[in-house]
Amino acid sequence: MRLLYLGDVVGRSGREGVVAHLPGLLKRLSPEFVVVNGENAAGGFGITAKICEELYAAGVGCVVTGNHVWDQKETLAYIDGDPRLLRPMNFPAGTPGRGAAEFRGRNGERVAVLQVMGRLFMETLDDPFTAVEEALARHPLGPMGGGYDFVLLDVHAEATSEKMALGHLADGRASLVCGTHTHVPTSDHQILPGGTAYMTDAGMCGDYDSVIGMDKAEPLRRFRRKTPGGRFEPASGEATVCGVFVETEPRSGLARRIEPVRVGGRLSQAVPGAAGGDTAVDAGRTAAE
Repeated sequence: MRLLYLGDVVGRSGREGVVAHLPGLLKRLSPEFVVVNGENAAGGFGITAKICEELYAAGVGCVVTGNHVWDQKETLAYIDGDPRLLRPMNFPAGTPGRGAAEFRGRNGERVAVLQVMGRLFMETLDDPFTAVEEALARHPLGPMGGGYDFVLLDVHAEATSEKMALGHLADGRASLVCGTHTHVPTSDHQILPGGTAYMTDAGMCGDYDSVIGMDKAEPLRRFRRKTPGGRFEPASGEATVCGVFVETEPRSGLARRIEPVRVGGRLSQAVPGAAGGDTAVDAGRTAAE
């Protein structure tokens, strides 16, 4: 099975970039399912029902969020009624929405999408490690044994160490563990020893002539003056659409290939090829090395 995961969509630039580039990526990669992090899609802060529908219409099957999930107050009212919109699973019991859900891929594949939020340097939620253990037990990987064809764990966290630790916790039990939140694509895409594809951060879908997606002026002023000022506004230049593409073994659901995706905008381009390329990591190479 093939899955395309795109990182944090920031503002109008990011939304337009995803809508513009996703058709070409769908044609080239032919993924059975697409997941996008949309927590910064509404002016950089949160997401709305209208934006969700725009992303679904473009070919997105699931939208995950993060610490900005409640920045648009309307989300509290509609998240329970949108099964394709997730928030971190380790919010306290009784929080609206859901942190894990089952979906169907283009050819009927069973896909589980799980999201957890880290605690280092972020808002303190329930223990992410316990939450992940429990979620993986409820969503077993392995189509031949009655489990899921693909299990994706999004780790929305600040600290790379926390993301890596959760990746190793899930190794062999998830198809892909991918980090979000820091808005910078990392170059550590790999297949872990147990067969799980991993990348510390997918990067953002937004204008990289910015400070993590925001227009440069106000962040620079705050860093220099250390005083409150104007509102952060998303940068409006052309977006680079960043993410990761994973292909799994049909019998186990474990990864056999992972490649970064970077299309448009300012960053160096990385578009997976039909049989992998210079940026690909595959299970055979990993075992040989």
